[in-house]
Amino acid sequence: MSRYITCIAALALTLTIPAVAAQHNTTAVSATDKATPHFKGDNLAKNAKISLKEARAIALKSSPGKITDEELEVEKGGSGLRYSFDIKQGSVMREVGVDAKTGKVLEDSKEGPNPD
Repeated sequence: MSRYITCIAALALTLTIPAVAAQHNTTAVSATDKATPHFKGDNLAKNAKISLKEARAIALKSSPGKITDEELEVEKGGSGLRYSFDIKQGSVMREVGVDAKTGKVLEDSKEGPNPD
């Protein structure tokens, strides 16, 4: 019986310790944080009719790859409000601009040697 209780206690500790550690680890990065870059332009989001999620899908349809940078910015062309995505395709980096009000692709170009 004592051996059984010891096994149960060990199992309980094995399951509890990682959960407690995770609660106290403020520097932990979730899997979704690793998968998507930090978004710049939250202050402009209220003016967009297209969501960030929709704009990502439009950009990736135009240029499939991995988004490495994304922002919502005021820029000439289209409605004047655009999502800008840097998308890595192998060794090539592309910039794709999506109008934040219409969803139209405004730019899809290869980045030069000095990307912004």
